[in-house]
Amino acid sequence: MQMHHTVAQPTRRNFLQMTLATLGLGISLGLAAMSAQASPAAPVNGAEFRTLERALATESGKKVEVTEFFWYNCPHCNAFEPALEEWVKKQGDNISFRRVPVAFREAFQPQQRLYYALEAMGKVDELQMKIFRAIHAERKSLDTDTAIADFVVSQGIDRKKFLDVYNSFGVQTKLRRAMQLQEAYHVDGVPLVAIDGRFMTSPSIVGTTLGSQPEAVLQSSTLQVMDWLVGKAAKEHKSASLAPAAAPLHVASVARK
Repeated sequence: MQMHHTVAQPTRRNFLQMTLATLGLGISLGLAAMSAQASPAAPVNGAEFRTLERALATESGKKVEVTEFFWYNCPHCNAFEPALEEWVKKQGDNISFRRVPVAFREAFQPQQRLYYALEAMGKVDELQMKIFRAIHAERKSLDTDTAIADFVVSQGIDRKKFLDVYNSFGVQTKLRRAMQLQEAYHVDGVPLVAIDGRFMTSPSIVGTTLGSQPEAVLQSSTLQVMDWLVGKAAKEHKSASLAPAAAPLHVASVARK
């Protein structure tokens, strides 16, 4: 009995070690295969983009919704903005594009208000890049109500009109909606782009596959992934619209005596 116990124990241990080693090798090979197959032109879920477990409702109708989560003070958002704007222009009517300013802390809220006030006044396209430039090139601090109002006035906007919108119930409602979206998409960094209420990508996500690359390379690769995801979503929308409707259920009439 003793001999049997002594011999069997190492054998069992060796078997477990071999099994764990095999599993580890399989996982490593699987990850390596995913990395080898993944590329910005043919992205793979879990590599160049992530997918929400449950898709969120979008507000874009038949168009593919594209949402950028950003923060004015973020240097990576500043670097990404020109390429993103150009990409949006090229997409034309293929997409419905919107931005959502994030608030990881309460101190972010003045800049959220700035964005939504300008959006309500129809001034975002005119001032978006100017705000980034003021913060990142001119080193201006636009993170208080007063500093923001002074900057907006310097751009030719009436102070009272701006502050009325900035402090309005409508803008406050947008702030609450922004927080809901931020939580629903599990935004943990910016810039982050959500597509069709379910796919998410960003230069940092793409960078986990491409490795250490210049920021411009990560940005262009992200735009490639976005092209692919928009195309995928558009095809699925088209297929859904062309799918035959379910045949109506006919119930045989029963003759009454």
